[in-house]
Amino acid sequence: MEPTSDRQTRRVAVFDFDGTSIRGQSGSLFTRYLMRRGIMSPGRLCRLAWWGVRYKLHLPYRQAEARELVFGSLAGKTPDEVEAIMRDFHDGVLAPLYRPEALAEVARCHEEGLVVLIVSATFEGIARCAAEAMGADGYAATRMALDEQGRCTCRVEGPVVAGAEKYRAAQAWCDAHLGRGGWVIERAYGDHHTDVDLLARARHPYAVCPGKTLVIAARRNGWPILDWDL
Repeated sequence: MEPTSDRQTRRVAVFDFDGTSIRGQSGSLFTRYLMRRGIMSPGRLCRLAWWGVRYKLHLPYRQAEARELVFGSLAGKTPDEVEAIMRDFHDGVLAPLYRPEALAEVARCHEEGLVVLIVSATFEGIARCAAEAMGADGYAATRMALDEQGRCTCRVEGPVVAGAEKYRAAQAWCDAHLGRGGWVIERAYGDHHTDVDLLARARHPYAVCPGKTLVIAARRNGWPILDWDL
């Protein structure tokens, strides 16, 4: 999205979370956490594993299916109960996995006057904790639908924030918080080939510890490759 006037432009730095800001994948780590806590059943875990096989082999799958299986373990709980579970997971499991380089980059972006946004397919409660831990100004992530009594369901509300949905989620957040036409994605950071759409929208895209497919795309487009595994 092009701003209407440079004078009004807010520059935004968008950070992917899994594999970019942290070492590891929060979804699989959360699944193990739920199993250890006795919150997820072995049967549900098997269904998740089958989803993972289809994903790896590029067989037919739905993005929302894996999240629905995880959400199903939390169905019937209040948002406060789910928030407490996700915060305990974040603080106990994810906190040690933050890349120091990612935290330093967030600080650098702020020093240069950029708005920092986390956009991720992870669950909203986890992204909220991540935004606090990283000092980000906002987040956009996958949401859990509520029932008529305000309790959590196994359904995803809206799209899973993955692939092309990352840019759409960033656009929605920026429009709501910065005003339509008043922002531009100055920098974007991602590690996976599904982040290509988001990276391509940034003035300055960065491939962070990328997989092979993203390495090819980065080299083809002349995007810098950052090694945050040092």
